[in-house]
Amino acid sequence: MGRIAGVTAAETRERLLRAAAEVFAERGYDGTRVADIAAAAGVSNGALYAHFGSKAELLVAALRVHGRHQLASLFVADPDRSVTELLLAIGRTLTRRRDPLGYLVVEALVAARRDEDVAGPMRDYVSERAAWIAGLVRVAQGDAELDAGLSPDAVAHFCLLLGMGSALVTPDLHGVGDEEWAALLSRIVTALAPQDEPTPQDEPATQENPASQERTASRENPAAREQP
Repeated sequence: MGRIAGVTAAETRERLLRAAAEVFAERGYDGTRVADIAAAAGVSNGALYAHFGSKAELLVAALRVHGRHQLASLFVADPDRSVTELLLAIGRTLTRRRDPLGYLVVEALVAARRDEDVAGPMRDYVSERAAWIAGLVRVAQGDAELDAGLSPDAVAHFCLLLGMGSALVTPDLHGVGDEEWAALLSRIVTALAPQDEPTPQDEPATQENPASQERTASRENPAAREQP
């Protein structure tokens, strides 16, 4: 069994990535053999290695492509949405039942802790995601959606912690209502928005009474207290 007749190289690659996501989700990274993925995709081991050099490379490639598909679906749903609206839309998906991307994240995180072949590509993948989110934050800051004083890298790290943590804490372990979660996310985004600085005319005028003024003057000029 080699390359499927009438199927392009790009289509074969796509079949392999879909098969990898399904097999990794079902058997886990350690329990999956390259031959299992090739068989699920309907191609030979040689065809698989023509596209991917190792099982680790295939795992991270599957993670990348599923992440892109998720983002593409959000852009298609509303291409004109603002950056903060896009981040909120992504955030709202975090409490839902785990999808193939969630399984891939878990397998990749676990495998990366004990397999350097996975750890290296995963570091690259996480760095790419962080850079992409930080870029969105900078756009939002330029559009006055987010406070310009915030560190884009810190906001990106916070988003990564939420996203990857949600892959571990699934609804069957602990759930929260969609409305409650959406309300919390909205409060967070509001807190990250630019804060209006008070202008002089906005500051309430205070008038000290005579006794208070006398005490203040006495503190500032001790000699005044010695005068009869």
